[in-house]
Amino acid sequence: MKTWTGLCVAGMVLLVAGSSVAARPVQAPGSAVRLPPAGNAVAAGNAVAAPLPPPDLALRLESLLGEHSVLAADLMRGRIRGEQDFAQTANAALGQNTDAMTDLISSNFGPAAADRFKSLWQLHVTALFTYASGLAGADEGVRSGARVTLVGFERDLAGFFADASQGRLNRDVAQAAVLMHVNHLLQQADAYAGHDYATADRISREGYAHTYAMGRDIAAALVPPGQAAALDAPVWRLHSELGRLLAEHVVLIVDATRAGVVNGPDFTAAADAVNGNTRDLAGAVASLFGPAAAASFQSLWADHIDQIMAYTAAVLSRNGEGRDAAVAKLGIFENRFATFLQTATERRLDATGLAKALLAHDQMLLHQTDAYAAKQYQQAHDMAHQTYAQMFDVAGQFADAFGATVAARLPSGSPQTGLGGMAGVVGER
Repeated sequence: MKTWTGLCVAGMVLLVAGSSVAARPVQAPGSAVRLPPAGNAVAAGNAVAAPLPPPDLALRLESLLGEHSVLAADLMRGRIRGEQDFAQTANAALGQNTDAMTDLISSNFGPAAADRFKSLWQLHVTALFTYASGLAGADEGVRSGARVTLVGFERDLAGFFADASQGRLNRDVAQAAVLMHVNHLLQQADAYAGHDYATADRISREGYAHTYAMGRDIAAALVPPGQAAALDAPVWRLHSELGRLLAEHVVLIVDATRAGVVNGPDFTAAADAVNGNTRDLAGAVASLFGPAAAASFQSLWADHIDQIMAYTAAVLSRNGEGRDAAVAKLGIFENRFATFLQTATERRLDATGLAKALLAHDQMLLHQTDAYAAKQYQQAHDMAHQTYAQMFDVAGQFADAFGATVAARLPSGSPQTGLGGMAGVVGER
């Protein structure tokens, strides 16, 4: 996975070379430019919401499908652990995620398509819950029945997307992609039930990346071919990839803090997964700004994670002073990291606004930790969702600033400069 990320972002560096981007400063949450919300498909007066343009549709679908894979794993693991309250809350969060996807499909492709999608997707979620119940009760009959249901889901959902794309998405290709998504969820659940937490988390990361990428592929097939070209735009691709990595950071930190506050046996594996994501983010920074910047990034980002974990340990031990110390050190990180990015982007990112955004990010992570420790699972899921969504706002503004900075640093002019001629060619790809 790390290798794929490095190659993907390295390719984007070449592409952004030919783009001209006016970066906007990262602002505090509440004032930042945000992705179009899913909202309700039917607004006041029963008017259907306007369809999103293809770039926004794809970003939204990526984020929702990626979050679906996370919430489905939460649901299954909660059921396996016998934590019924948590599993039910995860199920409710999955329902909200399903509603958001249904609204998105309704606004872009009509209510009939949305109704068909929702009925299939709900069947999918129910079968996953049933499969996890079979694992929890060591009942192979229940698991087998769920598998049969899921096979039908794979076939029917592939047919739905093939039909909606008017043949642009091959049915067999669609079914293989849905099958892989289902297999990731079942395999991570099997590993988790078998106490092989490292394997469970590795498969979950693979599943998140696969399902997230499905969002782009499905959106590209659903919109007319001429409009799908917007998804090859350099800054859009960078936005998408940074969104994936930053949102996964949230997902994995949430998993690690939840395992930490209950001193769970899966904590070590969860912490290793966080470290894997940090390496991937550092690889992206290296591809964009070079190894020295990547080393600085990794050191600062590690400080951030260390203090989140220190806060988690203090919650577990009920150490108020430890919690306060972690919060104070997070404040130092927020300012140092904001300054680092302002410098790296040659002031295309504003340190003051960015520090406020980082503060909001950290506060949401800490509040969800507190809520989970208090078994306030609904609040914990709500805070995790808000933090996850915030990362796509940040990713978009990072993409603008990073792309503009890289483009500005590359030579331009006559072919004698070597890269000058190549930058123009690459920019037209």
